[in-house]
Amino acid sequence: MKFAILILFLCLSTYIPRMLPALFMDRVKVSGKFAIFLQLIPYTVMASLIFPTILYIDKNIWIGILASVVAVIAALKNLPVIGVVLSSVISCVIFYMFILS
Repeated sequence: MKFAILILFLCLSTYIPRMLPALFMDRVKVSGKFAIFLQLIPYTVMASLIFPTILYIDKNIWIGILASVVAVIAALKNLPVIGVVLSSVISCVIFYMFILS
């Protein structure tokens, strides 16, 4: 029972700091440049998380490079996110099956 209470309080301690800014953000007025900056943060964070993984995904660096090139091409073709992910995963599988076997 103590473990369940601990998990509940840990969940609340991480949820509340995330929820409060979302509740009050519509009341805060920010300048145009700062609003653009806030809109670009998710893309920047995602890129900083993905880029190192591209380089260290496997012993063969070309798998990560191939997947990223396929993902960029799929994104430029305006595929939905699931299409971009699936196309890069399928390209990696094909690369593993036919090139590295």
